[in-house]
Amino acid sequence: MLTSFKSDLKPFDELARSFAAKELTKKVEEHDRYPFGEFFTTVVDKMFDVGFLGVVLPEELGGIGGSISALCVILENICRADSSAGGIIFTNALSQEIMRAAKAEALARKVFPKASSASEFLVAFPSYIDPAHAGALPDAMKTGRGYTLTGSLELLVLGGLASRAVIPARIRDGSTYSFFLVDLAEEGIVKSDPVFTLGLHACPAVDVTMKGVKARLIGEPDKGGLYFKEVSSKMHVAAAAMNAGIMKGSLGEALAYSKERFQGGREIINWSEVSMLLAGMAIKADVADMCVAQACLAMEQGENHWGSHCIAAALHIHELACEAVTDGVQVLGGNGYMKDYGQEKRYRDARQVQALLGAAPLKKIDLVRGLAGLAAAGSPG
Repeated sequence: MLTSFKSDLKPFDELARSFAAKELTKKVEEHDRYPFGEFFTTVVDKMFDVGFLGVVLPEELGGIGGSISALCVILENICRADSSAGGIIFTNALSQEIMRAAKAEALARKVFPKASSASEFLVAFPSYIDPAHAGALPDAMKTGRGYTLTGSLELLVLGGLASRAVIPARIRDGSTYSFFLVDLAEEGIVKSDPVFTLGLHACPAVDVTMKGVKARLIGEPDKGGLYFKEVSSKMHVAAAAMNAGIMKGSLGEALAYSKERFQGGREIINWSEVSMLLAGMAIKADVADMCVAQACLAMEQGENHWGSHCIAAALHIHELACEAVTDGVQVLGGNGYMKDYGQEKRYRDARQVQALLGAAPLKKIDLVRGLAGLAAAGSPG
């Protein structure tokens, strides 16, 4: 849908489609065995080589200078095949966007242009939280010209793969927090084994404990909430594109299966109950596609309150995706629950993607509070 509005996105679309077909489609089940099987390191290295890990970074910082729309096109195509790879791209882009929002170009130049491998280019982040809602964050203490971090952080996504991480921490007691760049090889960091999450198995997360770990402040102290708010509106659309891709993948498999599976002497696609399920999936996928496209256009054109529109669109798409993948499982009957097919993975992944940037109920509460604030101020909303 986005490529219909913006022809400059077609090269990204074609590259992502080709990459997914060549590197992901035939090995999804194998990749999903992680952490009980091998990690797909070679695929991540190839994602680095083609530029997927630096889509939104300017060229002078080692990226390809793409827009959030370009990121959405790539994520949709990748997640149609395997959303774990999409989760890696998403998390790295989120870390990069936080550094850019904080105007931490000096730090970024020390990280990205000098990276010669995926592990050096990747930057971990706790992608499943809004730090403002976290019950506990590490403590940051000023030590000379820098800071040290002490405390624990759960589900640091890419923490076992990346060389560095963007860590939210509180400089002093209170509700505000700051972001810090941490070298994950620093003494004082203890990582858990990869956490076995519901979905996105090959986009691994670890729990980390830190004791007196050296850290560099990103941007200004106590401004982490402002940076995250600025970035999350954009990245909600990217997460929505991930689930739009998952929906399309589920619909594609359900259609193919229903045309090959016979019951009662005819293909099951000719049974009205199955046709209705497929029609519902197709409608949800088209609506998601349009919502992502409109959210991207609103963001790029700077429409009034585009941030709340993007978050609302993302929340809606996540709910549509969870419904659509459930129907995708039903179309395949008992086979829909088998790992030999892709539907049960998409069922898990859609719910895991829904949790990116924080729990859905908390995101809805924040959205309502934002709308109430606009109404109180006399804004048209």
